[in-house]
Amino acid sequence: MDVYRQQLDAFDPAVAQAIAGEEHRQVDGIEMIPSENYTYPEVLAALGSVLTNKYSEGYPGRRYYGGQEFTDRIERIACERACALFRAEHANVQPLSGSPMNQAVYFAFLKPGDTVLAMDLSHGGHLTHGAPVSHMGKVFNFVRYKTAPQQGGTIDFDALRQLALEIRPQLVLCGYSSYPRDYDYASFKQIADEVGALTMADISHIGGLVAADVMRNPLDAGFDVVTTTTHKSLRGPRGGLILSKAAHAGAIDAAVFPGLQGGPHMNVIAGAAVTFKKAQEADFRRYAQATLDNAKALAAALMAEGAKLVTGGTDNHLMVLDTVASFGLDGRAAEEALDRVGITTNKQIIPDDPRPPLRPSGIRLGTPACTTRGMDPQAMGRLAGWIVRTLRRPDDGAGLAAIRAEVRALCRSHPVPGVSG
Repeated sequence: MDVYRQQLDAFDPAVAQAIAGEEHRQVDGIEMIPSENYTYPEVLAALGSVLTNKYSEGYPGRRYYGGQEFTDRIERIACERACALFRAEHANVQPLSGSPMNQAVYFAFLKPGDTVLAMDLSHGGHLTHGAPVSHMGKVFNFVRYKTAPQQGGTIDFDALRQLALEIRPQLVLCGYSSYPRDYDYASFKQIADEVGALTMADISHIGGLVAADVMRNPLDAGFDVVTTTTHKSLRGPRGGLILSKAAHAGAIDAAVFPGLQGGPHMNVIAGAAVTFKKAQEADFRRYAQATLDNAKALAAALMAEGAKLVTGGTDNHLMVLDTVASFGLDGRAAEEALDRVGITTNKQIIPDDPRPPLRPSGIRLGTPACTTRGMDPQAMGRLAGWIVRTLRRPDDGAGLAAIRAEVRALCRSHPVPGVSG
């Protein structure tokens, strides 16, 4: 790899320097966006392998091009490991990312105009769950449920049941990108069964936590389909994974290929296979539990400083901080202030946010990446202090410089796996 890097340095220094700059940013800053993580060095090796040269349209044993002996072997390994890890009957490892992954499930089971019951975007749902600006929101009839403020921001299942009985959806979707609580899959399944709907769980954010059995597995509750990206808390390459009952295998596979995609990215599938093997190790379970422990410690420390969190805490790896209520800053201003001290977050809408998406009322914080670097609850307390100090005085140049130095020192004592800096 060093030889290839030298060739890139010589041929295209502009790109090489940008990559080097990103390496330094990752090494010297703390990544707090809950959907981001540091992958394994072994996965980086798979991603940069000769597999990127090979087209493999179709499925193992049924390809449209020759020369598939080793690609077939890799895809079968990936599927077998995914099924074992998540206790699934069938796995499709070909989706190129989370968006086509979810689209494939919709097209496998629904007709245009069919109704899907899914979480409202501002209450923690995801863009791919039928947000009005998405293409899927135009093809299918997504009806959105919300969290209940009077119940601490959790889901009111009595109201959800009444809505389901009223609209009679073909699919009930449980999945979120900014919901800080655990997921009650059994209640979703009970409601779906009552109205004759299929069940789908998008666990992209918590896929690694589910794989490690530190959070509930929707397949254990009888869900028909589960989707997850392979990065985030799984620490793998950026790809998608669809898990299902065996009865749905044909419909899902046809929806992925040839329905939505041509050739899969075999280097990514190889990286996913490595990731699934890593996730079976005891070290990964310890990592997943530490991610949850760190999230609870960070949430508690922030609230002790007077910060307001949506739902008043967290049961998973993320939390949403209401920066307007806590500090009088919109999410964009808070994100930019924290960038200046080397703490990377993302602006985030809060439930029924009155502010526009690019200047929302909050930021989203997560612990997968900092836990990968070996940071512990004590470090979370320091992080909370830096976040609060920064957001209370975002224009204090000298104060921010001092925090930046402290952040850098912590980062240098917790190296990023596979990155030299």
